[in-house]
Amino acid sequence: MNKNNMGIDDSERLNQFANWVLEKKKTAMGYPINQDTSLEKFYKWYVEKELYCVSMNNVGDPCRRERVSNYSMNTHEFEREVVDYFAKLYAFKNDDYWGFVTTSGTDGNNHGIYAGRKYLQVKSPGSTPIIYYSEEIHHSVKNLADVQNMKHCQIQAEPMGKMDIDDFRQQLDTSHPALIVIAIGTTFTGAIDDLKAVRQILKEKHKGHAYIHLDAALFGGFLPYLDGDASQWVNQQIHEFDSIAVSGHKFFGFDEPMGIYISTKAAFENLNPNPIEYLDDSVPTITCSRSALASLKFWWKIKSTPFEEFQKQAKAILANADYLFDSLQKAHIKAWKNPYSNIVFFERPSKDLQKKKDIQKKYDLAPGKIKGLGLEESLDVAHLVIMPHVDKELIDSFVQDIQ
Repeated sequence: MNKNNMGIDDSERLNQFANWVLEKKKTAMGYPINQDTSLEKFYKWYVEKELYCVSMNNVGDPCRRERVSNYSMNTHEFEREVVDYFAKLYAFKNDDYWGFVTTSGTDGNNHGIYAGRKYLQVKSPGSTPIIYYSEEIHHSVKNLADVQNMKHCQIQAEPMGKMDIDDFRQQLDTSHPALIVIAIGTTFTGAIDDLKAVRQILKEKHKGHAYIHLDAALFGGFLPYLDGDASQWVNQQIHEFDSIAVSGHKFFGFDEPMGIYISTKAAFENLNPNPIEYLDDSVPTITCSRSALASLKFWWKIKSTPFEEFQKQAKAILANADYLFDSLQKAHIKAWKNPYSNIVFFERPSKDLQKKKDIQKKYDLAPGKIKGLGLEESLDVAHLVIMPHVDKELIDSFVQDIQ
């Protein structure tokens, strides 16, 4: 047996992988991941201070300010500042919020559904909550409803992807408390569910308790940096949602999945705090051990990036999405785009099978099917997600390839 596990061939394999992935990122735009990570200075500091020699862990409640956990090798102080930043960004009332840095948008959704279930069980003892979501919601929500053994109800979606409000009205069961997951940007078409209309139906028809969770994995990153009505979709004081989950690796650009979850204090206070004596802390999160490095990188990102730069990036991705949409139209390719969306979906490229595979592989296209929208039958489509690393030159190259 070779005791030297890392040989020359292994090193070469790693180098080849690194070269491949650095080249691949230049044309990857089929999925919502920002390849402009901009973490060079962070890692320069990280290496200089030899923090790779330290194992840190953010187990516990990062928002407990009165005393620290017995396990002091954490970055809770930085995580709290990240939570404070986003609570203000989403207009939660001062001191009426709780949150933490998650491993992903799915982690945030898991906590939102868990908090909603516990909240509704306390408010409506003996009554089983029902979770409602659109058929176009991210697949994690459907999986998590199953994992948490919740009674669920899937609502139909309109052709452009947002929740069908008439179907929600018809399917809403007024005898059970309602947990509604609102998509602020559906996965494939980039549609925003009409939370105002949902609220109105609840007011008219449902007299029991309700809980609203926003799945804002992608759009929650850039909407608050836009002007006018766009930012209001994730304004807690306007829409009075109970919790929100947003990804960090999408709009903000990180080299690994992470995110942010924030809820009201009322939602948080119904969770089982699980006090742990040997930590002298509670563990209100479903996850126990959590990445301390993720919180540190998130803190670095928001501290080193001016608010105006995030505004510039948010406006640029929507402008480039419009540019892609217009370019496809001019090329006589059927294309669609929702308001406030950086996602453009369009008729799948070339009937030439090999060319189709080549284009899909080059740009990491995400395939799908749509129906309605004036089409006589379902249509094979794909979508592109315009992130900060995508510029007009790359868009022009794609449009030229697809024709």
